[in-house]
Amino acid sequence: MTTVLVVDDEPGVRDLLSDALRIAGYEAETAANGNEAFEVLHRRRADLCIVDINMPNMNGFEFLNKLREHDTTTPVLLLSARDSSEDVAQGLRFGADDYVRKPFSLEELLLRVQAILRRVNQDVDDDLVYECDRLTMNVDRHLVHLDEELVDLSATEFRLLEVLMERKNRLVTREQLLREVWNIDFDSETSVLDTYISYLRRKIHKVDFAPVSTVRGVGFKLVDESPT
Repeated sequence: MTTVLVVDDEPGVRDLLSDALRIAGYEAETAANGNEAFEVLHRRRADLCIVDINMPNMNGFEFLNKLREHDTTTPVLLLSARDSSEDVAQGLRFGADDYVRKPFSLEELLLRVQAILRRVNQDVDDDLVYECDRLTMNVDRHLVHLDEELVDLSATEFRLLEVLMERKNRLVTREQLLREVWNIDFDSETSVLDTYISYLRRKIHKVDFAPVSTVRGVGFKLVDESPT
């Protein structure tokens, strides 16, 4: 059964989310702070972490930053009562996969959970596979290979590449990428997109293969042949 770890210092929120997750068919674990969350993760693996930002002792940003030091694949959905685009950008820079503001509807949150887990699901028989020259992506098994060698991508890097792969040889605007990868649908001057494009290029670009092309001031394009 898919396990979701809920990390929040408010008992009411932990109970509400764990009950909703169990009704939806997930197994729920809870922790009141970041330290307790790492104790849970030491005992068992979680398929997704839902983490509140505003917690004592170790806040959500600190938890996420510490988690990403040794785990770049477990998806994390952040919760926050603060309505600030800077919080969104900071969480995404630390490697969060999604961000939901409090108060939230349970329906919306469960849909976000479902979407994240669908992206990292490895048990689907009919796998969705994209190819771009020497680069291959198996979406359902969450695998990327370059020249048949496995490429280690974080969940956010994987989603960014997936959106570019879906539209291979077509321009994808900055606005589209921010919306589809980070759910940022407002005017934003965040540099998170450029940061993750640079991360992605370091992992999939070679001297003779550079598929991620910049369309200056507009967006990016994944091309079959490296630009000259």
